[in-house]
Amino acid sequence: MIVDLPDTTVSKISRALVSVREEGGAVALGRVLTLIILTREGAVEEVIEAANDASREHPMRVIVVMVEDDHEGDSRLDAQIRVGGDAGASEVVTLRALGDAGRSNLESLVTGLLLPDAPVVVWWPNTTPETPARTSIGRIAQRRITDAATKSDPSAWVGSLGENYAPGDTDLAWTRLTHWREQLAAVLDQPPYEEITRVEVRGAASSPSTALLAAWLRLQLDVPVDWAYLPEDTWRHGIKSVRLSRASGEILLERSTSSVACLTQPGQPQHDLTMTRRTLRECLAEELRRLDPDVLYGRVITEGWELLGAPSET
Repeated sequence: MIVDLPDTTVSKISRALVSVREEGGAVALGRVLTLIILTREGAVEEVIEAANDASREHPMRVIVVMVEDDHEGDSRLDAQIRVGGDAGASEVVTLRALGDAGRSNLESLVTGLLLPDAPVVVWWPNTTPETPARTSIGRIAQRRITDAATKSDPSAWVGSLGENYAPGDTDLAWTRLTHWREQLAAVLDQPPYEEITRVEVRGAASSPSTALLAAWLRLQLDVPVDWAYLPEDTWRHGIKSVRLSRASGEILLERSTSSVACLTQPGQPQHDLTMTRRTLRECLAEELRRLDPDVLYGRVITEGWELLGAPSET
């Protein structure tokens, strides 16, 4: 069910939500959090689809906010409510603030729509403030999600993550590393238990996850990490390879395509592994599983990044 509310107010939207639930038989019971998405015109359906998919694992209320503060006409707030089959296991409220309605404190647009006594998560899928935790919306949230991969200069954005970090911040470039970190940790948990002496990481220039993986390895292994971005004509599909050197030989985890990686270890047969790029829905669902600060992420973008050093020239 979709209900349009042109030129409305927050109190009218709140009353309409109650009415829609009563008429349609939908209930708010079981909603575990409120997800606020601050996005732009043209990207709304993609982020709503990702949130709806993630809501099947995390039933929630989704509030999508679009601000057009350069609107020259009358100031107003347009809204749309989606429940039932149009909202997955969530209920979606879309707010489009025009003119002065978008220049005011954004917190005032959403506070009346938050689920009572439920955690708040904010997601900036494209345009992101320099310091999310200091924004009016960021201050009311337990978790704040950004995405370095959407920036015009992903490597520069990754470099600034530690400078602007506050507990509760995270970035989807980090979430996309989960399978790589799991696989590398599993390899190092097997004998022989030898000290790693050198690490090499390679990835595409457009991949901020490459830098975060290098920083994680530098922090966890406490050894030098040689990392570099590869030219686009060589590789353009995220992380390319990780090479770990130790006394018995080298461990190499290397992608041959964007979805398959080969694991090579001394004295063992090669293994082909599925290493596909994670979808937006998968990354969002993972981040919503934890509502406490990701301490390891915070250490990687601060301590690990400081230890890492600049990328090598390729």
